Amino acid sequence: MSTPQPPTQQAAAGSPYPGYTSPIPVARTHFGHALASEWTKIKSVRSTMWTLGVFALLVVGIGLLTGVVASTEPDLDGENALFMGFFGLLLGIVCIITLGVLTTASEYGTGMIRTTMVACPSRGRVLAAKALVFFLIAFLVTLVSVTIVALLHVSMLEGNNADEPTGDEWLKGTVGISLYIALLGTLSLAVGSIVRHSAGAITLMIGAVLAPLVIAMFMFASSLQDVRTALFEYSIPNQLSIFYANSLSTSGPSGWDPLWIMLGLTAVAFGAAFTLLGRRDV
Repeated sequence: MSTPQPPTQQAAAGSPYPGYTSPIPVARTHFGHALASEWTKIKSVRSTMWTLGVFALLVVGIGLLTGVVASTEPDLDGENALFMGFFGLLLGIVCIITLGVLTTASEYGTGMIRTTMVACPSRGRVLAAKALVFFLIAFLVTLVSVTIVALLHVSMLEGNNADEPTGDEWLKGTVGISLYIALLGTLSLAVGSIVRHSAGAITLMIGAVLAPLVIAMFMFASSLQDVRTALFEYSIPNQLSIFYANSLSTSGPSGWDPLWIMLGLTAVAFGAAFTLLGRRDV
């Protein structure tokens, strides 16, 4: 009786070891693998849970507090009930900016970016996967938070002569503002990839959020009136308030304009990030 022979193994083309085939299956990588990798990374680090948790706490907590204070007023004179959610978001965006920067810049600080690029040599694919995973997480967390606050405010201020939000106001005050903040965080992610330094990129983004409004507040000269108005109109706090139909200025962006402005800025930043990523060493 003949002894059964093991199956013949053939070496892969170009293999330096003829007669050997790796038992590990070889599969062509695709964008889904990059998405799975980035999802695993972002959900595994503590900074994600801390920053998103603090964000939700600020938005819901401050939103609830402002709602309680507003409910003590017997007559709100038709004020939009959704606008009270603005104050929590104004502080909460710092958390989204921080997480966006850390999603890219932290890997350069720890040196893990080298491992990431070895696992996925397509650098553009890595950055695109980071951006998509982060955008979806930021959008969903913001949407849930602002919707809870909006429902609380409408129910709390129902008997205080507050204005009942229309369908368009509901859409802008929940979905619209969530898209805007998710894009702001994604812009921060691109800046983190460009700067490659967490503290520097966070400082730069917070300065971009606060500096225009602060500078405009101290421009008293009449010759600077046009500059002062432009800084007010295009500052991020003012653009946030537009989603609640309560702009800080009577001119400038309105309606859905802030969303398209932020989309344009994010696209430009990502164009720069993709270009630099392909030209720099990791």
